[in-house]
Amino acid sequence: MMHMRLLLVFLFDLGSVVVAWVGAFLFRFNFDWPFYYESTIALGLIPLVITQIIASRWAGLYRGMWTFASIPDLRRVLKAVLASALVLLMLAALARSYLPIPRSIVILYPILLLLIMGGGRISWRMLKEHYLYRNEKGQGKPIIVIGAGTAGAMLVRELERSPEWNVVALVDDDRSKWGLELSGRRVEGGIDSLADVLARWQAQHVILAMPSAPPPVLQRATTNATQAGANVFTVPGLSELMSGRVSINSIRPVRIQDLLGRETVKIEDDHVATLLAGKRLLVTGAGGSIGSELCRQLARFNPAVVVLVESNEYALYRIEQWFKTYYPNTHTVPLAGDVKDRTRMENIFHNWNPHIIYHAAAYKHVPLMEVDNAWEAVRNNALGTFVVAQCAQASNAERFILISTDKAVNPTNVMGATKRVAEIVCESLYKQNPKTLFQVVRFGNVLGSTGSVIPKFQKQIERGGPVTVTHPDITRYFMSIPEAAQLVLQASAMGKGGEVFVLDMGEPVKIVDLARNMIRLSGFTEEEIPITFTGLRPGEKLYEELLADTEATLETPHEKLRIMQSRQPGHVTFQNIQEWISDSAYKNDQEVRTQLKAWVPEYQPTWQSTGHNVEPPCTELLTSMNQKEM
Repeated sequence: MMHMRLLLVFLFDLGSVVVAWVGAFLFRFNFDWPFYYESTIALGLIPLVITQIIASRWAGLYRGMWTFASIPDLRRVLKAVLASALVLLMLAALARSYLPIPRSIVILYPILLLLIMGGGRISWRMLKEHYLYRNEKGQGKPIIVIGAGTAGAMLVRELERSPEWNVVALVDDDRSKWGLELSGRRVEGGIDSLADVLARWQAQHVILAMPSAPPPVLQRATTNATQAGANVFTVPGLSELMSGRVSINSIRPVRIQDLLGRETVKIEDDHVATLLAGKRLLVTGAGGSIGSELCRQLARFNPAVVVLVESNEYALYRIEQWFKTYYPNTHTVPLAGDVKDRTRMENIFHNWNPHIIYHAAAYKHVPLMEVDNAWEAVRNNALGTFVVAQCAQASNAERFILISTDKAVNPTNVMGATKRVAEIVCESLYKQNPKTLFQVVRFGNVLGSTGSVIPKFQKQIERGGPVTVTHPDITRYFMSIPEAAQLVLQASAMGKGGEVFVLDMGEPVKIVDLARNMIRLSGFTEEEIPITFTGLRPGEKLYEELLADTEATLETPHEKLRIMQSRQPGHVTFQNIQEWISDSAYKNDQEVRTQLKAWVPEYQPTWQSTGHNVEPPCTELLTSMNQKEM
């Protein structure tokens, strides 16, 4: 069947040569038959037909399918026509005594041939599309496309074949496009007119076709759409669209990650690959949000082995199974262990002698660590870092990368202060023995990580609300989990030892705005899912900082990464810290806060600023029980 179609196309092209050749003479002589040129017409067809056969083969004219004739197919037609035009020009110049060819024919013939061959293909495609999709057009759900650029044009053409969707209009902020049509669909106005356009067409769905638009524009478009009660979808990046990989299946609902308010950070894979390929890697906290994503990113760079250290059995099992499913050829070693357990850590390092250590194990939930768990935060975050870092030095590891947090900057809570102590530990150990390169990576809140507001808000919305926000003015820096992992890899590749890397995270995001966006993207209004304010929790502050007042930064080759220059701890101070965090005796919350204040002078605990310590929940429970008994 396919060969028959190709034969018919071939015969059509040969017929096009005849029609164009004869037609050129008819046009030249005002449709009067040119008896004087009959021999020229007859003899001239021979080289032109032969040229057409050879040129069609050379141009790959029969690789494309007529039903889906496109720009590349028209380019092939043009190449074949140009070849025929060149041969005709040579005949007119070299054989004028045998074949007198009027000069106008040299121009008319290729024009007619191009129109017939190209027009025939386009007409066939239009006919086939009409036949294939005539019952589907206009039958799907009405949808508005935001963006009348390249992505929008490709999307409209793709959606024309969909029985599910019916594009009824477009909107775009470019005023020069207003009133124009794209594939028969009118550009009705700008993004701010979206609510009126949705109402006019009775549409309840919107697709963002602006893959290169800055996040603030996407935020505005999404807000306007959700406020109008529409469901919002988006398409992949422009590179995927331009490569032809976009399809209806690529359309997905807008995620909160799409509205970060800044460009997504990308890493330079070549530098990372040079560092990691063939190396033995160890990741602590390998089953956590950051740790597991870090492991998934590491798998791409062909390490010799990835040692997975995790205290949570189920989390360890999950990341092990992921490797078995997606990277079965990557050598992984799942090991249960507590980073505070020096004997276990020494055993792991002795057996596997890792080149690079990514230390992601930590307690990170601020309110939870603030009350009745302060000493455990010290032991896990500070002592755990100290134990693993010492093992790394003892085994002559190449690099040790600590995953820290913006909460270590001017901390107001125990968690942040203990992470700052962990940074001091790394800085001090590197100062004592620079053979192992120590690096610290500090970033903000991670969207979707364990304990973050995103999963919490999602569950609250699923339950029908309310969505609880601590304070109307509270702000945070945000990044996605893949971004966080990629930042760690990029920093590890460019670090020379002793650096604290921070990410340019743009502007902070108000948590209440995040909650509103999530409610709208879930298809609800604030009347249906209300927002309530519960007050700041223990250890929580209104805003986070990436740098302290006394810290300056230096540029790096990566435009979004900077190196922080922090206060260097003295030897005596570090010795005291080492003795304190290694003490096995339990210390209550107030003792911990007092001592942390000595090691981290910028630490301003909540209990100090409020004038009283936070009363543990267990005390409240006992008091309540005693009152009931009385």
